[in-house]
Amino acid sequence: MDADAASFAKTVLGWYRRYGRHDLPWQRQDAYRVWLSEVMLQQTQVSTVVPYYREFIKRFPDIRQLADASIDDVLQQWQGLGYYARARNLHKAAGVIRDQHDGSFPQTMEAVEALPGIGRSTAGAILSFAFGQHWPILDGNVKRVLARCFRVPGWYGQSDTMKQLWYLAESVTPAEGTSDFNQAMMDIGSMICLKSKPKCEACPLKKMCSSYRHHSQADYPQKKPTRAKPHKRTLMLLHRFEDQVLLWRRPPSGIWGGLWSLPEVDGERDVDLWQQSFLSIKQAPQKIQQDVIRHQFTHYSLGISLAIIEIDKLPEKIFDADNYVWVEIEDLASHGLPTPVRKLLSSLQD
Repeated sequence: MDADAASFAKTVLGWYRRYGRHDLPWQRQDAYRVWLSEVMLQQTQVSTVVPYYREFIKRFPDIRQLADASIDDVLQQWQGLGYYARARNLHKAAGVIRDQHDGSFPQTMEAVEALPGIGRSTAGAILSFAFGQHWPILDGNVKRVLARCFRVPGWYGQSDTMKQLWYLAESVTPAEGTSDFNQAMMDIGSMICLKSKPKCEACPLKKMCSSYRHHSQADYPQKKPTRAKPHKRTLMLLHRFEDQVLLWRRPPSGIWGGLWSLPEVDGERDVDLWQQSFLSIKQAPQKIQQDVIRHQFTHYSLGISLAIIEIDKLPEKIFDADNYVWVEIEDLASHGLPTPVRKLLSSLQD
């Protein structure tokens, strides 16, 4: 490590001792808890994660209990946190650790990166925080700090930009105190080097920050070229028999993968065909509520309309019955539901 990199690390570590976060519930914990926190923190703020983390640990206190649980139980515990592929990969990885590593979290970069849902930065975070190993990290907060401090051109989807950021992360991460340094960089990014209105006067790196010297903080990191988000529509079908509603298990991949939801069609003209194909019934909707929810995804927005269909008796047969279930309204909370669907169904429980 050269003198500039050593000075950078010393400054970061000095700030962390005085101002950094030292009381997060996953700090100084075993690898399972560190891993869980790192997965939950992907694209999600600490304040949101903490209560989910505590409840998840209560329900699945170790890797074996997570691996032995059903995916339905895992998704039900995850509901509301979003980005459900994280939960599916967490469950798959727990099974790999149980079956291939005797239930103990692996301690090599190669083995950790081989687990479902774990990339280079997450692997480095787990190995440094849980085992004290010397690995750099490059989560969203660290990317922003380095991109501003060194005025790295380009946006994160460009390979040259990521290569330069990884080079910088490797250069400034000290061999001693790696875990504290990595936590400090994340803290500086989340507490000071904010996406908008960074608190530069309070930043320990302001004397080293090229963006600060050139008054160009707003220019870094450079943004991905913007495109208008497409808007999609769907019509969800709420089949109700007395105090039961019909739920559909979504495919394991794609949005809300593996969660229980309501059946969907493109529009009102498709309701009859769907009912005849899946339920062998023909029942007109009693009410259609247009655009009751508009939900924002990363790459598009989704307008959800709702068709309410009251039926007099349960269908004798359901096509693809393994992925459909009639659920008592009072038991809906025990099923993992996407947030918009949970909102749609909440009025039934009033």
